Amino acid sequence: MSDRLEWPAGRDKDAALIIRTDYEDEHAWSAVKAALLMTWGEENDFEPYVHIVDDPKWAGITPAQALSEASAHAEGRGVAYLADRASMRGTPVTLLALSLLTREQCESDEEFEAYGGTFRVVPYGIHEMNANLMIANLDFGDFADVARDDPDSVFRGFAD
Repeated sequence: MSDRLEWPAGRDKDAALIIRTDYEDEHAWSAVKAALLMTWGEENDFEPYVHIVDDPKWAGITPAQALSEASAHAEGRGVAYLADRASMRGTPVTLLALSLLTREQCESDEEFEAYGGTFRVVPYGIHEMNANLMIANLDFGDFADVARDDPDSVFRGFAD
C-alpha cells in the first residue's frame, strides 16, 4: 500500500466502485454524482448500486496508479470507474472504466488484451455494466468491444 492511499475497504464488492480523482470543480462533480445516482432501466425502476470514494488523497491518481493500488489489495478481475478530469469537463459525462486485471494475472498477452485496459462509459452504462458483471452474464471485454465500436469510444449501454 502506498503512503498516500488506502484502497476502499468495507464496501460491498458488488457495488460499482467510483473513485473521484479530479478536485478542481465542485459544480462539475455535483453533476457527475447526480448522473451516477439517477435510477436506471427501461422504466427507471432500478436504484444505482455504487460505492463512491470522494477523498482528496485520490486527486490526480492515474489509471496505472489505481491499478497498482488495486492489485496490492487482491481486487482481482473487478472494475473501478474513475471520475477524472475528462469526466468533469466532458459532454456527455463519462467516467473511465478501469479493469483491475493486471498483465501478471493473465496467462497471455491476448487474455490481457481481451479482459484488461480502459474505456469511457456514461453513468447509465456503469449500472448496466455492473449488473451484468455481478451475475457474470458478460465480462469487461464484452463492454470494451462495444465501446470500441462507438464513434467516440464510449460505452453508452446496449441498444434496445
